[in-house]
Amino acid sequence: MRVLLATDAFPPVCGGSGWSTYELARGLRARGHDVLIVQPRPRTARGVRDTTYDEFRVVEFGAPAPPVPYVRNYFKNERLYTSLAEYLISLIAREHIDIVHGQHVMTCVPAVRAARRSSIPSVCTVRDYWPVCYWSDLIHTAEGLALCPQCSSAMMTRCVRPHARALWPLALPMIPYMRANLVGKQRDLRHADAIIAVSSTIAADLRARSADLAAARVEIIPNAVDTAALQSSAAASTPPLAGPYALYLGKLAPNKGTTHLVQVMERAGLDWPVVVAGDGPEREAIAREAARSTRDIRLVGWVDQRMATAWMAHASLLVFPSRGPESLSRVLIEASALGVPIAAMNTGGTPDIIQNGETGLLSRTLEEFAADIRRLRDDPDLRARLGAAARAHAFTAFDSSVVIPRIERLYRDLLARAA
Repeated sequence: MRVLLATDAFPPVCGGSGWSTYELARGLRARGHDVLIVQPRPRTARGVRDTTYDEFRVVEFGAPAPPVPYVRNYFKNERLYTSLAEYLISLIAREHIDIVHGQHVMTCVPAVRAARRSSIPSVCTVRDYWPVCYWSDLIHTAEGLALCPQCSSAMMTRCVRPHARALWPLALPMIPYMRANLVGKQRDLRHADAIIAVSSTIAADLRARSADLAAARVEIIPNAVDTAALQSSAAASTPPLAGPYALYLGKLAPNKGTTHLVQVMERAGLDWPVVVAGDGPEREAIAREAARSTRDIRLVGWVDQRMATAWMAHASLLVFPSRGPESLSRVLIEASALGVPIAAMNTGGTPDIIQNGETGLLSRTLEEFAADIRRLRDDPDLRARLGAAARAHAFTAFDSSVVIPRIERLYRDLLARAA
């Protein structure tokens, strides 16, 4: 097959969605398929530029987007959808593409539109809540502990407050646009020949929150991880820190629960260093709390994939305080594959990765979370048991050798139906 992957992000500099797309591309290539990557580049001049990464051809599509709230979103959605779809149509014809697979919010809609007009099948992977939430996180309060029940005008009046903060009254006139944006994305996504939801929770929310998506074909297929390559990289790494330490790895943002990270470590009474690897809007606030804390909190900033693997490989404990409805955390999958014991908040698709008491510990309150961290700190046998079970589960559920054939079978089914 000749597969076009339209993706919001791709290595070398990207987050979890980009690395998941890369694993998909590698897995398809290993199975004999030709893969072409197209990546929009917001805030860059209009135009097309060919690049490569790991011998993949990556076509970067320039997509200007002014740094103004709502205006930026309009340029990254409605404007981009139209221009990128037109470009993909020409590329599909020129490159004799058999199937198009959109990977995220900026690329799924144009991928579906282009595939329909080219009369070939389309697949869209949904990695978070963008089809059913304008903000993609279902959070409507500053505390973020309760999920938005529905995307109505009344709820949007509430959800703009934690996002726009002091300027929220100025954002209220944008609610009609927000609703139209969401409805339009759902209608376009409905025309995908198949939607891949990366977790059971994502699939359930798509069906429950949108009549359009309730009628769509939704397959639950998780993100793939090359566990052997990850373990090999980990084995070759040098411990970044001597002695035991706990690790937080990821974005420093409210929906990730990092607001409470320092206070949870205080409650846990953890006497190990706590390494915070990542960046985001809460970094300065966390640094101020860490400076006042009696715990040893060390912020090391954003790290590349190699260093992220090294930090995970040698951690004695991974903490995952997320309070938003996680779709399917790549950090949790990779930590599991490396046998790192995990204490996590029970949110969204996290139970697809962690079975409480078997492959990690799940908690529903910050008090339980602190207690789980303390429990893992005090029980090396528990850490060893959970880590070993997590490693085994990661291989059977998330390894590329398991996941990629499922996606390949889906492609073949769609092509057979279209024939």
